[in-house]
Amino acid sequence: MERRAVGTSGLQVSRLGLGTLTWGRDVPPPQARELLRGFVGAGGSLVDTAAAYGNGEAERIIGRLIHTDLTRDDLVIATKAGFGVRDGKRVVDTSRTALLADLAGSLRRLHTDHVDLWQLHAWGEAPLEESLAAIDHAVAAGMVRYAGVSNFVGWQTAQAATWQSAFPGRARITSAQVEYSLLARRAEVEVIPAVRAFGLGLFPWSPLGRGVLAGRYRSGLPRDSRGGQPHFAWFVEPYLEARSRAVVEAVATAADGLDLSCAQVALLWARDAPGVTSPLIGPRTSEQLEQLLQTEELALPDEITSALDDVSGGPNVAR
Repeated sequence: MERRAVGTSGLQVSRLGLGTLTWGRDVPPPQARELLRGFVGAGGSLVDTAAAYGNGEAERIIGRLIHTDLTRDDLVIATKAGFGVRDGKRVVDTSRTALLADLAGSLRRLHTDHVDLWQLHAWGEAPLEESLAAIDHAVAAGMVRYAGVSNFVGWQTAQAATWQSAFPGRARITSAQVEYSLLARRAEVEVIPAVRAFGLGLFPWSPLGRGVLAGRYRSGLPRDSRGGQPHFAWFVEPYLEARSRAVVEAVATAADGLDLSCAQVALLWARDAPGVTSPLIGPRTSEQLEQLLQTEELALPDEITSALDDVSGGPNVAR
């Protein structure tokens, strides 16, 4: 698999990343093992996780696998801190105490002495300089190699990057992670311009539109789909309205004409969009993974890309 630099940093990652949001819940450990082995076997290196995923179980699975099936150097491990569930409620806590506690837990579960990329999972109520000081401490202590932000809007991304570059010795912000797909192009307005202005890498999550762009929901709501599961229905439902259906049908038309799957078309659009480093894919089965990996030697024709731009919100001015 082709490697891409993360912005202007020295960090190199595979141009697809493997997301682990559902590991330990919808994806049991044996299936996660097959996915990770298949991904690395195809040349993939970037594995994205978080302290909050599966209440830490996603990190535990990765930690076991890098000691049984893989070596630590096979992976570029990206994890996140500052978001979790307490007493059944989602909580964002980006205080220095919470962030460093999350990192200590991540390192313990991953069975490693460092993570390659540590990201603030969300914008929190703690002063930004306090959160960024926790990153500086983690980098100086050797627990973190590179730092990034996740789910920040444009001005938040720019503020974090500016603060960290203002004085020598601060750990530079290297990347941003945000939702981006044919069904979620808001990042083009401010986030992607900020990413490009500050030389950051960009990791889109849900490049398949929370699974909707794969075409499984065109004729209904499959019971075995994520949208058919009570704990994930809220996540998929926003993309099942009429406007999204029109985009999905355009993707299906392109897929038929190119002899590709809907998922492959949607992934290619996101992978090769301006400013993107590595989309984060979240297959649940080896068959789904294999289909996405088959895009390595493929690219969408320019006219198809333009048509998909038009139907999903208009031209991408950065092309």
